[in-house]
Amino acid sequence: MATYKEIHGVKVQYRDSDATAVEGDVWYNATTGKLKMYASTGSWASGNNMNTARNTGFGDGTQTAGIVAGGNGPPGLDEVETYDGSSWTEVGDMNEAQSGRRGGGTQTACIVAGGNPNVALAETFDGTNWTEVADLNTGRAGGGGGGTSTAALVFGGFTGPPRSAACEKWNGTSWTEVGDLNEAKDENDGCGTSTAALEIGGTPVSANVELWNGTAWTEVNNLNVAKTGVSAVGISTAAHSVGGNSAPPATNLATTEVFDGSSWTEVGDLNTARYTIQGGGTSTLSFGAGGYTNTQVASTEEFAFSASIETIAFD
Repeated sequence: MATYKEIHGVKVQYRDSDATAVEGDVWYNATTGKLKMYASTGSWASGNNMNTARNTGFGDGTQTAGIVAGGNGPPGLDEVETYDGSSWTEVGDMNEAQSGRRGGGTQTACIVAGGNPNVALAETFDGTNWTEVADLNTGRAGGGGGGTSTAALVFGGFTGPPRSAACEKWNGTSWTEVGDLNEAKDENDGCGTSTAALEIGGTPVSANVELWNGTAWTEVNNLNVAKTGVSAVGISTAAHSVGGNSAPPATNLATTEVFDGSSWTEVGDLNTARYTIQGGGTSTLSFGAGGYTNTQVASTEEFAFSASIETIAFD
C-alpha cells in the first residue's frame, strides 16, 4: 500500500498551528495534539422549476447564467429557457425541435448539434435568435460536447446503429472529424473545451473516462460508479459528474463525483435521483435541471462545493 509521502511527495506535516489548507493535506497540530486534514464536501440545494419538464436537452452556462435548450417533453422540444440563479425565463425557440443535442457555450453564445433521430443539424444562439449553420459530418444523438460557440467539440453518441466513437471539432464555420474515442458509446456526456475535454460514462453502462488533449483521447481514472445517462460540467482538470442510470437492473442515481484532474471522489448526492439532466457551471458551482425519474421532470438543483479543516478521529 502506498504511503502518504509516495502519494503526495511530502511527509505528514508537523505544525504549531493549522496549515493554510490545501485539499488533501494532512498535518499534526502540535499545539492541540490533533491530526488534521483538509476535507472537501459538496451539497445540492433545491431551486425553482423550469417552465417545461424535459430531459436529454442541451445545458450549459453557469449557476447564475444558465441555458437549457430542446430535450424530450415528450415529444422533442424546441423551447429554450435561461436561468439567472433564481428563476427560469423562456427565450427564443430553436429552429428545430430536438432532443439529444450536444455542443457548448454560454447563455448568450452557444452552439448545439445533432439530435434524434441521428440528425446532423447545427444551430448557434446569440442570446436572442437561433441560426442554422454547417451540419455535422455524421448525424448523431446524445454523446458529449464542450467548448464555445466558435470552438466546440462533440463526441460519441448514437448514429443509429451503431454507437459512435467519432469526434468532430467546430471552428466557427465548419465541422472537422478528429481523433476517435477509444470506446464507442452513447448516453455518455462530457465537458471542457475543444482542445481539453473529458468524456465520461455511457452505454454500454460504463465507468470509463477519457481525456482529450486537442489531438487524441487517452483513458484516465474511472468513475467510482458505472453509469449511463450521466451529466458532466466543468473543465478537463476540474469537473463533476451528476446522476445517471446504473447497470441492470437499471436504477436512477443521485450520485455526484468530483474530478481533480487525476481521480474521482464521491460527494453529496442529488436530492432527487435522475438521469439525462441538463446543466452547466463549474466543478464548484453548478446547476442541474430536469432529467428523467419515471417521467420527465422540471425541478432544478444547485451544487456548491466547499472545503474545511477536519480533525481525524481514530477508533
